[in-house]
Amino acid sequence: MAFLSLALASFGQDNLQQALDEAAQAIENAGKVQAEPQKPNYWKTSAVTDLGFNQTSLTNWAAGGYNTLNLSAAFDAQANFSKKLMNWSNRLQLNYAFLWSADKVDLIQKSADRIYLESKWTYRTGENSKWNYSASYDFRSQFTDTKDKYEKNEITGKWDGTLKSSFFAPAYTNIAFGMDWKPNNWFDVSIAPLTGGFTICNMEILRQSYGMKLKDEGLDASEGANYRSALFQFGAQMKANARWTVNDVFGIETQLVLFTDYLNDPFRKTRVNWDNKISWQLGKYFKISANTWLIYDPIVLIKNDAHPEGTQMIQFKEFLSFNFTYTFKSLAR
Repeated sequence: MAFLSLALASFGQDNLQQALDEAAQAIENAGKVQAEPQKPNYWKTSAVTDLGFNQTSLTNWAAGGYNTLNLSAAFDAQANFSKKLMNWSNRLQLNYAFLWSADKVDLIQKSADRIYLESKWTYRTGENSKWNYSASYDFRSQFTDTKDKYEKNEITGKWDGTLKSSFFAPAYTNIAFGMDWKPNNWFDVSIAPLTGGFTICNMEILRQSYGMKLKDEGLDASEGANYRSALFQFGAQMKANARWTVNDVFGIETQLVLFTDYLNDPFRKTRVNWDNKISWQLGKYFKISANTWLIYDPIVLIKNDAHPEGTQMIQFKEFLSFNFTYTFKSLAR
């Protein structure tokens, strides 16, 4: 009887201790919420803003010149989605700048104006393949009127010039289907044998200069009034991109786009767009940047004193600025 009593007492003590341990553990875990596993984020986004300022002041300067002030702004936003073999990249680039000069005190002249939107979907042909099926869309235009050869109206006292471009005058939009080759992280090239798009011009006076066709043959086409507002083109496009960065301080970016129209003298008339961007980061918030844009469009007529009726020419623009810059980023997990 004594042995049995001791055994029961020992068994009861063990059960009591186990019960007390379980109760303490339950109390300890009562306030904890089970954390849900973090979902992967397939998006990587960034946005860079640049504000530039250039100023020239002359006092008793024997060589002559004018006091000038130049202000510029740029915005570059990217949103890229990547999951397994699929990738969807989007980029919006905006540039605007204006110039004030003492020789035209009450006139603000535009020196840079650009809207450029790119969106591209790709799907790799294999896990380790450097080739992708691709579909892309791009849009180019500008914000406001561009004029040159300014003259002052002696009666009204206002400046006026020759209109060269405006919002959606022109605008270029393209959809392309083809293949991408991306051998490394800094270079890729797209070959799109099926590319269709429109050149749009919503200002009648400019339509003849941008290759618009007549609504009806034989009509008087003075001032572009009888030209269509859009020109459809269908052809092949090649787009090459290259990017180099040195220690996140010095960067070079270049893009070359070639397009030939199957419907209008293909492979003999080719549209060329070549954009270059060089940047040098000075500390965290300051940057020197240089941009160049080269365009050759066989359907665009450039008018000047030597060619009053207009002729095909290479167009080139260069813009150098010292900027205050700020970068917003959201990195994929």
